[in-house]
Amino acid sequence: MNIDLKSLNEIDLDELDLENIGSWPLAVKVIVCCIAAGLVAFFTYSMMVSSEIEAYEQAQQKEQELRTTYRQKYDVASKLEIYRQQMVEMEEKFSQLLKRLPTSSETPGLIEDLSYIGTSSGLTFHKVEWMPEIEKEFYTELPIKIEVVGSYHDFGEFVSKVAELPRIISLHDFTIEGGEQQEQLEFSVVAKTYRYEGERE
Repeated sequence: MNIDLKSLNEIDLDELDLENIGSWPLAVKVIVCCIAAGLVAFFTYSMMVSSEIEAYEQAQQKEQELRTTYRQKYDVASKLEIYRQQMVEMEEKFSQLLKRLPTSSETPGLIEDLSYIGTSSGLTFHKVEWMPEIEKEFYTELPIKIEVVGSYHDFGEFVSKVAELPRIISLHDFTIEGGEQQEQLEFSVVAKTYRYEGERE
């Protein structure tokens, strides 16, 4: 089938009858068919294929997200037994630490312990008294104000013996000043112990 393209210039568009398409020149029929096919292809793609492609791309993206989530959860699940073992170990350590905190019945004896340690270290006490309790979220701070007189080495021995006590006691805000007698220093410190308040809550 040969199409004479030169004959297109000789076609008068006003003579083309829409009701008698069969009588149109072959070249015009081919052009109209191509345009119609192009329009059909365009609208088919726009209305049906493009939405399917978009849905496919979204499904691929969702698949990647699910794969990533699966890998993360699988990684956590594969280490679940290790986490459980670590949890048991942490609970045991926490329980041991709680045992080192004084109970309400033991706190009065702490001043006696500190006084004994101080006098056995060669210190002379000016003041040992409880300060107001400081409540925190899970525990209560129990500060003790201590003022003693002694030598620098006596202070070191006192601090060392406090660290060896079975109960947790920390020393804060200490100051050292010259005393009235030669080679005597005044040592002021706040000793803090702690009471766990989990049972109260």
